[in-house]
Amino acid sequence: MYAIVKNGGRQLKVREGDMVLVDNSELAPGEDYAFDNVLLYSDEAGSVQVGSPALGNVTVSGTVVREATGPKLVVFTYRKRKSSQRRKGHRQHYSEVRIKSIQAG
Repeated sequence: MYAIVKNGGRQLKVREGDMVLVDNSELAPGEDYAFDNVLLYSDEAGSVQVGSPALGNVTVSGTVVREATGPKLVVFTYRKRKSSQRRKGHRQHYSEVRIKSIQAG
């Protein structure tokens, strides 16, 4: 059984027990988290439900395990013949969520 959920502009394929990174970094460890947009659901028998755009009868819930940070990204801007350059870094903050249950109602 698996589901495809939309979170933060990304689509994630999740199963029970999986660990996923969620863009919301203001969640405290131990908090419950529910995914709002479930786009696709497949059960053990292989039958698939596809939402248009989302399924209302399927819920995916999980628990926040810890806060995490992504890799450091370096942005470099350069203008030729202008003596102008800028180097900037960014590191995205995530919350790591363990999927507890996928329930179809």
